[in-house]
Amino acid sequence: MKNKTRFQWTALVSIPLLLTACSKDHTSMPATSDNTVTIENVLESKPLVESGTFQEPGVLINPGSSSSFTFSAAKGQAVTFATMYGWSNDLFFAPENPGIKLYDEDGNPIEGDVSSQVKLWDNGTRINQQPGAGVSHPGTAETSVKNIMEVPGMDAQNNKYLPASSLMQVTLKYNGNSTFTLTIKNISGGTSNETPFSPGVWAVSYIVGGDLLDPNPIYTVGKPSANGLTDIAEMGNNKNLSDYLGEMTGIFTPLSPVLVVIYNGIENPIYKVGQNDEGHGLTDLAQKGDASGLADYLKTVKGVKSVYVLPAANSTVLLPVIDEQPGSSVSQQISVSKGDKIAIATMYGFSNDWFFATKGEIDATPKADISSQVGLFDDGTAVNQFPGAGLTQVNLAGTPQTESNPIEEVPNPNAFTTLPDIADIIKLTIQ
Repeated sequence: MKNKTRFQWTALVSIPLLLTACSKDHTSMPATSDNTVTIENVLESKPLVESGTFQEPGVLINPGSSSSFTFSAAKGQAVTFATMYGWSNDLFFAPENPGIKLYDEDGNPIEGDVSSQVKLWDNGTRINQQPGAGVSHPGTAETSVKNIMEVPGMDAQNNKYLPASSLMQVTLKYNGNSTFTLTIKNISGGTSNETPFSPGVWAVSYIVGGDLLDPNPIYTVGKPSANGLTDIAEMGNNKNLSDYLGEMTGIFTPLSPVLVVIYNGIENPIYKVGQNDEGHGLTDLAQKGDASGLADYLKTVKGVKSVYVLPAANSTVLLPVIDEQPGSSVSQQISVSKGDKIAIATMYGFSNDWFFATKGEIDATPKADISSQVGLFDDGTAVNQFPGAGLTQVNLAGTPQTESNPIEEVPNPNAFTTLPDIADIIKLTIQ
């Protein structure tokens, strides 16, 4: 991932910036000590939100048959895939990068035939024979590996090919709630380029600040084949490329400016599990990353001693670890005395209404790593979608679909994905 992606994201992120921390201190306090609370985004981020395979290993998609897979995506994201032109030496079908467009300019999902977006490509590792059932595998290797190039009706050995859309029909069906099903049907039967298709792979990249983190997850035109694509193009074996894409697939999320509260003699004032959001500003934190309203409210609550909202320097949000660039962190000096408790809250940025928060009553006076006491919660105010691939997620330019459910801890695995341990996403220490 190029460094510029990080800076584009920080410039365009929609989570609001609070320029100053707000605080409230009582004039009469017992003996105090100064500690520093630090919150870090330690997530080892991944560029792909989803990936997978289609068709069982060793089972071809023969003329007249089809194969499907289902995925989630938000506006601006695209889906890509690759499958072998079976009766060739090293040709494969794939959409042009970054993949098949899924929404129109107004944000409406695209459905129906999208075959025109798929092309035929030469992997550049084998000399092409005349395509057909008699092609020998693996065939003759190129004397030097060539770059991946489109086959525009004729290959380098003057073998002719119909357009990909005459051999493969690709259709999209929108299932609602940002999910699609893509179906690949083999329509090559009876043509001059009849061929089976192999089991394949597919992927969807995260979109950050309007740019896809990985716009070329499977191949790059004009560059040599890599990461297991050759195994698909030459043998129809999708395992190695699937394994590679799996390593690139996972979690990417910023954390919103962090709300920190010091309190005494009351319960955690930010939220209560099993009860609905009370409407004091937590909804804006959980859906938009805006803690200002909740901070203003907490300053009026008896027993609350200090309130801070901590934006990260330069980026406002706390970015995860990107390539070798460390994640963002924020720190705040706090004055605490015996009996003081600490609570924090910050949005899981690429969600509909999830937020990280401390669990239970946490003593603010000892110096310790208290990351194990942070949980991930669903505010219950917005319909959930795949994190990082939801059309109604605010930080993907969406408008949440409202619901009214009690606040609950997010299960892991959940209905969408498996998250890393919370301590591998957010680190909370008092020093």
